[in-house]
Amino acid sequence: MKIALMDSGIGLLAAAAAVRRLRPDAELVLSSDSGSMPWGPRTPEDVTARALDVARAAAAHGPDVLIVACNTISVHALPALRAELEPALPVIGTVPAIKPAAAGGGSVAIWATPATTGSPYQRGLIADFGGSAEVTEVPCPGLADAVEHGDEAGIDRAVAAAAALTPPDVRAVVLGCTHYELVATRIRDAVQRPGRPPLALHGSAGAVAAQALRRIGAAPAPTAEPSGTLTVLQGGRPDGLPEAALTYAEGRILTAAAPVR
Repeated sequence: MKIALMDSGIGLLAAAAAVRRLRPDAELVLSSDSGSMPWGPRTPEDVTARALDVARAAAAHGPDVLIVACNTISVHALPALRAELEPALPVIGTVPAIKPAAAGGGSVAIWATPATTGSPYQRGLIADFGGSAEVTEVPCPGLADAVEHGDEAGIDRAVAAAAALTPPDVRAVVLGCTHYELVATRIRDAVQRPGRPPLALHGSAGAVAAQALRRIGAAPAPTAEPSGTLTVLQGGRPDGLPEAALTYAEGRILTAAAPVR
């Protein structure tokens, strides 16, 4: 089986690692275009055009399913991607995990890019799935870009700034950008208050990985032989994982499990 993932940059690592854990025998194709980041400030039309290019590069490798491991692309380009690629290639989008985070009520924060924070899309999800929870939208300027480049000082600054905007009684944080899942531990450490119950973090990587397998009728097989290959595309051309990817556990999981082609 071959599973493709796409993103503007290395935010796809979290979902790719989740797929690798579920099916270590699956071939993975990672398609991105980090040279054009950030995509958040771009117009929806520009995001859609770039997303189609990245998706076509992945589709050329004949995957069984394509995971759109990016919230920005899912917001703006998912209909266009599905119109072009489905039904021949199933396309799985990424949605912030607001519903499970809000299920217990109380104070919930959604960390997202400034472009997504306050957007009609996110406000609609809150209205549909927020239930009785008190939901606070927290913009995280610069965090995705800092994660993309492995900028440790930049990550610390962006996380600290977002933590300062997060209510002190928050019980759950939704990671509304796939890049944020790569620094989840640092986010937890910054937001967790002394004496408060353990903070719950809600990402999307595990859910989209499981959904991709369901769409192609494949069952999880975490004990399968780790024989799956890894193909990396950057701007449509074969490449290796960027150096910054290897600073994260998810990137190291992928390279340890299979050679990069």
